[in-house]
Order: sequence, then C-alpha cells, then structure tokens
Amino acid sequence: MTEIYVIRHVQAEGNLYRMCQGHWDGGVTPMGVLQRDALAERFKNIHVDAVYSSDLYRARFTASAITRYHDLPITPDSRFREICLGPWEARYFGNLRREDGENFRQFIFEQPSFSLPGAETYAQVTERAYPALCEIAQKHDGQTIVLTTHGVTIRCLLCKIGGIDLRDNEHLPIFMNTGVARLFYDQGRFTIDYANDYSHLSPTLQHGMKGPDLRHEFIDPAVEADYYQHCYESAWLAAHGDLSRFQAGTYLASAMEHHAADPQAVQRLYYEDEPAGLLDLDTRRGSHAGYGWISLLYLEPEFRGRGCGIQLLSRAMLKYEQLGRRALRLHVAEGNQAAVKFYQRWGFQELSSEPGSSGRLLLMEKKLGGHEYV
Repeated sequence: MTEIYVIRHVQAEGNLYRMCQGHWDGGVTPMGVLQRDALAERFKNIHVDAVYSSDLYRARFTASAITRYHDLPITPDSRFREICLGPWEARYFGNLRREDGENFRQFIFEQPSFSLPGAETYAQVTERAYPALCEIAQKHDGQTIVLTTHGVTIRCLLCKIGGIDLRDNEHLPIFMNTGVARLFYDQGRFTIDYANDYSHLSPTLQHGMKGPDLRHEFIDPAVEADYYQHCYESAWLAAHGDLSRFQAGTYLASAMEHHAADPQAVQRLYYEDEPAGLLDLDTRRGSHAGYGWISLLYLEPEFRGRGCGIQLLSRAMLKYEQLGRRALRLHVAEGNQAAVKFYQRWGFQELSSEPGSSGRLLLMEKKLGGHEYV
C-alpha cells in the first residue's frame, strides 16, 4: 500500500493579486513563505520516501517545506501543473467577470461545461494528472510520498478518485493554500482518508488578504480629467496635509503625456461599477536604466485596508515585467507613513531622499522579475 500526501501550493502572487494563474509561473508572497514554514513543521516527523511536484515555481517552492527536514530530491513533473487557461492567464478576476462573464461563471460553478479556446478543460487536466498519480503510486508501493500541486488539479484528481461531481463543493471543498489530502493506494484503488486539512496554519495564515476583485479600464486622462484631478488632489492632501502647492494642471498635463506615449499607462480601477482608484505610469522614465516609474497610485478611502492596494500595485509590476524592467520606483512623501509602510510591506526599499515642493520625498525601489524566495 502506498501512502500519498497531496498538497496545494502556498499563497502565490496570483492568489493575492486576484488573477488567473494557470501555467503563468509567478512567484510566492511573504505569507506564502510563512505557510511553507508551517507546513515544514507539520511534516518534520512524518516519514517520507519521495517528493514530487508540479514543475511550476509555486509548487516547487511548497515542496521545499518537505525537504527542509528530509534529505530528498524534488522530482518535478509537468503533468501535475495547474489547468492551462490560455488567454486568461495573468488576467484579473474582476476584468474576466465583466468581459467574459458566462465563461467565468462556468469556470467557477459549472466546471464540466467550461471550454475556452486555447485553454484546457477540467477533463483534460484529469486525463494527464490521474495517470501520473497512478504511476508514482505504483512506483512507490509500500512507501510514503508527497505531491505538491494546484487547486484545480487536486479537485480533478479527488473527484476522479472519489466519484464526486466537480461541482459538489459540499463534499469536496476548494482547497486552501497548503491544504493537505491523504490518500492510500492499494491493489489498483485509491481511497481518500481526509482532504483539505490546513490545521498546521495559524488563523492568521489561514486567511490571506482577499479583497474585492477589482477591474481596470485604460483611460485617456484628458477625457476623464475630473476624476484624475480628484485622485491626485486626494493623494496630495493625504501626503502633505494641504493643497498650498498642488498644481492640478501640471499633473494632468504629465498624465496626458504618459497616455500619449503608452495608451495603457493610465488605468481607472473599479469594483463592479464603483470607482476604486487610479494608477498612472510613466513608461518612458527609467527605460534607459531598466526600471519602471509609478507617477500616481491612488485608492479610494472605502477600499483601503481590504487587500485592494496590492491589486493596483500588481498591475504596475506586471506591466513593467512585461516591458523587461528589472525594478519599480516611485516617490513617496516622507511624512506619509501609511504609504511608506504599505510600500515597505510589499518589498520596496528606500534608495535616497530629496527635497520636494512640500517636504522631503523618499525614492523607493522594488526589484522585479525572477523568484524572490528560495
């Protein structure tokens, strides 16, 4: 008999950013690192003979929890990848709900019916992952193995094993990050001992920031001048305390230049139809030195503290990664400690400070590209 632990990966960037991942090979989050540490402690005293993983980084990183206390190689296998979502990969849930609502509804609630050109179906995931699971179970007869993989892949496997309808959330809940299932394989049959056990996580690590799913529209700031000026004025007031040196026309003119250079430089964010904020990128600035520049990141007050700020910031990071930039920079008022702490939380470091029109400005930078954690 083979004992198999199947584990969903730690919190990854796509989970936090509220976007589809699929085969998109993004990184993991600071919370994901802590979840990996908790998973390592859970398996510290469990005998393990072999470790398998999807070949995507978020799954391989999760497998490193097992190898922390067990001197074993991690065997990557692309058959355990997440469902391929083709044109949806690295696209935000909020936008997909608005722009491709029926397909998105089927993806979440009517999985057997989901079919998107360029993407896998749930059945195709089962057809590649289930034989791979049988193969490693037979190979390690009488041993204990660990497999780290992905949410949809796990759902397909356990539905196949348990004869459960993919839509049956009552009997097969969606797995939490690092949720564990224990299976047994004996004489050609799998049985499920338990599923989605995340008891190794503290309450804080069980519930990551999952704010409202924001969507974005690329705008011409000249056309939406009133909203742009509202956002910049509100951001300035929060940073400096008054509007004595605020120059609305100057900042709007700069945004118009950014839009002229790149029609996707200025984004207006919404939760459904409610304005949520604005992002203004100067894609020309820093191109010679390999960094991208944020001119304005503004979130409406009612969306603050709800996991929405990182959704704005992620759009800047993804944009500049696509442009091949190695870092992301911005200025923040030294006295605006809420903003300083926000950027520090998400990996920005202070490079220098300089005088601004209304007090000192900190130049902050975040590295882009690659996988930060090993």
